[in-house]
Amino acid sequence: MSRFPDSQNLPASFSLPTRALRGEYKLTGLSVKRAFDLAAGVALLFLLAPLMLLIAGLIRAGDGGPAFFRQARVGRSGKSFRCWKFRTMASDADEALQRLLASDPAAAQEWAESQKLTRDPRITPVGAFLRRSSLDELPQLFNIVSGDMSFVGPRPIVAAERERYGEAFNHCFSVPPGLTGLWQISGRSDCSYATRISLDSQYASDWHLLLDAKILVKTVPAVLMQKGSR
Repeated sequence: MSRFPDSQNLPASFSLPTRALRGEYKLTGLSVKRAFDLAAGVALLFLLAPLMLLIAGLIRAGDGGPAFFRQARVGRSGKSFRCWKFRTMASDADEALQRLLASDPAAAQEWAESQKLTRDPRITPVGAFLRRSSLDELPQLFNIVSGDMSFVGPRPIVAAERERYGEAFNHCFSVPPGLTGLWQISGRSDCSYATRISLDSQYASDWHLLLDAKILVKTVPAVLMQKGSR
């Protein structure tokens, strides 16, 4: 819903903001959004540093591999950036995925439809817990502080997913990608990919600071109940 009232319900002396003025409102809101992201991101990195060090140690102890995983993702206006996560998969995850998709038609179909697998043999025991609890995404606080991401927005995607958005891509990613968003509080992996795109488009259309606040509040129970996590 637009934040500006319908002209049919206004007195004759009232004039709607021009398109340029609406643009100024959005730019001001984005500036406030960025200030919040920076302040809250730095504070959380400081407060959560002991937990993040513990998680990194557990991952390293599992198979001796790196604790962090970086992947090229597409963000606002199609800009590519390196997205940080805790590593939740085995070191040979890419090769394992290709072997699985080549030998299991059902898994190949599920991957083609959602880019997710209900039973993913690549995920380590520690990684499974991190995914269920969403703790694997804590390193994205670095992306938030650097400005590549926000706390709230559409999830950043890999380049191969861009074509699935079609003409909706530019609109959906006219705002910064987020650590959480409408998709996360609406079921995550329980939603179809088409629903995810629809939610991203809705967020880009309806975005305002109050909506961000509502999504952040609803993210807490969604994470605690592990709604749609896999």
